[in-house]
Amino acid sequence: MDAMPQTSSATAEETLDPLDWADMQALSHRIVDDAVGYLRDVRDRPVWREMPGEVRAFFDAPLPRSPAPIAEIYGDVARNVMAYPMGNIHPRFWSWYMGSSNFTGALGDFLAAIQGSNLGGGNHAAGLMDSQVVDWCKQMVGFPASASGTLVSGGSMANIIGLTVARNTKAGIDVREHGVGAIAQPLRFYGSDQTHFCHRKAMEVLGLGNRALRRIPSDAAMRIDIAALRAAIAEDRKAGFKPACVIGNAGTVNTGAIDDLQALARLAADEDLWFHVDGCIGALIAIAPENASLVAGVEQADSLALDPHKWLHAPFEAGCALVRDAEAHRGAFAVIPEYLESTSRGLASGKWLHDYGLQTSRGFRALKVWMALKEHGIEKFGRLIDQNIAQARYLASLVEAEPALELMAPVSINIVCFRHRANGLSGERLKAFNTEIMLRLQEEGIAALSDTTVHDQHCLRVAIANHRTQYKDLDLLVAEILRLGTELAA
Repeated sequence: MDAMPQTSSATAEETLDPLDWADMQALSHRIVDDAVGYLRDVRDRPVWREMPGEVRAFFDAPLPRSPAPIAEIYGDVARNVMAYPMGNIHPRFWSWYMGSSNFTGALGDFLAAIQGSNLGGGNHAAGLMDSQVVDWCKQMVGFPASASGTLVSGGSMANIIGLTVARNTKAGIDVREHGVGAIAQPLRFYGSDQTHFCHRKAMEVLGLGNRALRRIPSDAAMRIDIAALRAAIAEDRKAGFKPACVIGNAGTVNTGAIDDLQALARLAADEDLWFHVDGCIGALIAIAPENASLVAGVEQADSLALDPHKWLHAPFEAGCALVRDAEAHRGAFAVIPEYLESTSRGLASGKWLHDYGLQTSRGFRALKVWMALKEHGIEKFGRLIDQNIAQARYLASLVEAEPALELMAPVSINIVCFRHRANGLSGERLKAFNTEIMLRLQEEGIAALSDTTVHDQHCLRVAIANHRTQYKDLDLLVAEILRLGTELAA
């Protein structure tokens, strides 16, 4: 009988667990205390500030090769990372359309990381919670219980998931087996000229190319022109293309405009098109008691993208793709290698969640969403959406009441586009004037807003998707813009 192999007494076994759990526990309590203060006092800090040279230099440090005390490491993080955030949790961050997180969601992220589950699939609690949160998302927007869905990184990936299923369903061949080169008639997708740029990326990733996405003009309200869409579909059919999918916007990123989703649903049915809705901006208005009617028709989509990390304020990142036809959804992504075959019981007896998207390794995104929804209830989140929309309309009224300012687009939901008139400047000088106001607001830590172009006119853009924003913040914004305008004019 062979002798058992002997372990080497010269080599100690190692682990990443702390050598002293009591010290780690004490530091962890300190971190949680600091985190509570970080959110509690967020209004007292600048929205954003430029990093000094010594902080930037910190991020050029070489690869660490030997250990360092964890307390010192946390000190570095507190000084050089926590002190210089993007700022989107601040009540006066309105640059881009982001949620503002919440403490319970952050605790959920921490617990998810502690548990460490991989959500590719399997028979464990995290997988069931992932499916439950997807079911809750279906209920929020009126999708049937039989529909499918998956949690993803955010809106871009959620849209790619929906458009992939659309391509495969409408291609007329087995695209997964034969590739897009075997499609007999080139496919056409349609969206307004306000459609988010992630849809171009989707066309490229799906092998169809940017030209497969035909941009339809928007009307004065920045919504897709239905008549122009019908004409484009007829024209493409005559030219030998195969119209496959229409993309509706439940809130555009530029102005928040909502396409006539009910009309698009009817058109898609008439023309035998897949109806995809990009609802990353506004699909969740469906839970807002005062404004839900604005997104009527979103429940008729064949696929829908939405973002819990926006108006559900989940910590980044958390997106969701819903697909009405569950079989088509799974058919677009499922692969079953021999090492991932299901069993009748045990760990591998659960649902393989990676069958519904591109990721095999998937983080436990559901817990942070689940905990916050359980804590506050969906009705409160709906009221917060109504609150942001009311705040946007209030800001628009302030702009319209001030002769020095000019509203540049209708306020559909929570995005306000306007500019300073700059005493009659025009063209590039007017753009430079407003850009300088925007940059000074950022650099002085007062507010963070962005700029954009609407109807070929440059303007400032305020996107209010923050549960901490108050009306007094909007009063301050207008006062500071007027102050800066006066200083610049002088």
